[in-house]
Amino acid sequence: MDLRDGPEEAAFRATLRTWLAANVPAELRGLRGWTGPALALGRAWSKRLAGAGYAGLTWPKEYGGAGQPWRYQAVYLEELAKAEAPQHLGVIGLGMAGPTIIAHGRPDQKARYLAEILSADDIWCQGFSEPGSGSDLASVRTRIELVGDHFVVNGQKVWSSYAHIADRCILLGRSAVTGEKHEGLTYLVVDMKSPGVEVRPLRQITGEAEFNEIFFTDVAVPKENLLGEIGGGWRVAMTTLSHERGTFGFALAGALDVAVRKLVALARERAGADALVRDRVAREWIELQALRYTNYRALAHLERTGAPGPEGSVAKLRWSEANQRLTKLAIEIVGQESQVADGDGTAAYWRYQQLRSRGNTIEAGTSEILRNIIAERVLGLPRSR
Repeated sequence: MDLRDGPEEAAFRATLRTWLAANVPAELRGLRGWTGPALALGRAWSKRLAGAGYAGLTWPKEYGGAGQPWRYQAVYLEELAKAEAPQHLGVIGLGMAGPTIIAHGRPDQKARYLAEILSADDIWCQGFSEPGSGSDLASVRTRIELVGDHFVVNGQKVWSSYAHIADRCILLGRSAVTGEKHEGLTYLVVDMKSPGVEVRPLRQITGEAEFNEIFFTDVAVPKENLLGEIGGGWRVAMTTLSHERGTFGFALAGALDVAVRKLVALARERAGADALVRDRVAREWIELQALRYTNYRALAHLERTGAPGPEGSVAKLRWSEANQRLTKLAIEIVGQESQVADGDGTAAYWRYQQLRSRGNTIEAGTSEILRNIIAERVLGLPRSR
């Protein structure tokens, strides 16, 4: 594929860049999380994105999207990261729940949910991972039982981003015990305000709580909230997961590009002509370029086949480890000041980034699991289990 923007993509990029420069609120640049007053700002910002046509870029026009090719979404994520602007508050709704509803939802479900995802009137979270089955989705144990005209849900989910502010949850649970683990699973849309739903934030080393546990105790879910068929949840869940990694790498590369530029500026200011530091900075710049080309390969595969390939796992693995190395180097350059710094200065910025980076090799797929995926799907090695 041609790695340069065509005339239409170049025009889209220029228009988006100009729009971001004029519209991103100063208080949202470099946002660290949707908590407190930032939440109201996030909803307003998301509505502004939707009003400008930047929400649901790849969704079909009949469902309120722009019907654009995947490369437009890639450009959007790159420019958003370069502007240090937050994504739409409903990233799970836009990137996972919405496409799943489009693929498997009934007409009434599409009419009920899709418009409010685009506008951020409904924020969604994902109820897949569980204690003991985070990387083995087919082993989920949350129980889903059909009782009369509704389902009853009991169980626990963990590592659920946005659950503390979510209105709805896409939930996978077990409705039957069968011979194969991936059979007997059912996929529901759950109202997070339902009686019996309890959200407990998980506090991170940074002091924030981006992730959550969700406990379901005799939660009643109307039968019309079923997506797909009873016992057919695995197929629906695979649709969700296939969209999770779509153009994910471009957001990561955009964020890494910002971090590399900040690292270069820091090294010039504080490390001077230190040859060893210059070599380490150069390594991170090279890693960024390799990540970009990997993303272009992933985009070519996605546009050719309509389904993400294993490149998304490669990109996430390399980004997570590169970001940890980069922030560690920045802390070394800053020196002891980073241990006591607070506020919004350079030292405080890198201290936060280094602490936050420790979770990169766990979230969105651990490095160990990603290496297994790459070994099996790229190198053709036998399964490890």
